[in-house]
Amino acid sequence: MEILRNVVLLVHLTGFAILFGAWVVEAVAKRYQATRLMDVGLLIAGVAGLALAAPWGLDHELNYVKIGVKLVVLIVIGGLIGASTSRARKGTPMPAGVFWLIGALTLLNAALALLWR
Repeated sequence: MEILRNVVLLVHLTGFAILFGAWVVEAVAKRYQATRLMDVGLLIAGVAGLALAAPWGLDHELNYVKIGVKLVVLIVIGGLIGASTSRARKGTPMPAGVFWLIGALTLLNAALALLWR
């Protein structure tokens, strides 16, 4: 059971890496827009995160407050990415500050996972 949980954790980290990596590529290119790859990374990280939130294969209690905060941050990131994608289709780009907020919130979510015990 521990091996399966570790595989799901690896998938979760891969989703974060895809999301943050796609964001970094756009930031370096100075395009400041959300991409389909960011959507994919967000979906992978979200689904795997929800699977990790299930109390299976653990000998200790889960911190559901932390999980809830991380889920809210993930939903906000998804909303910002969705708004950016929608505005890009209409031809009106998202302000650069919102793009930087997506990256900051993604990094915040990783920091919450590592630092909040």
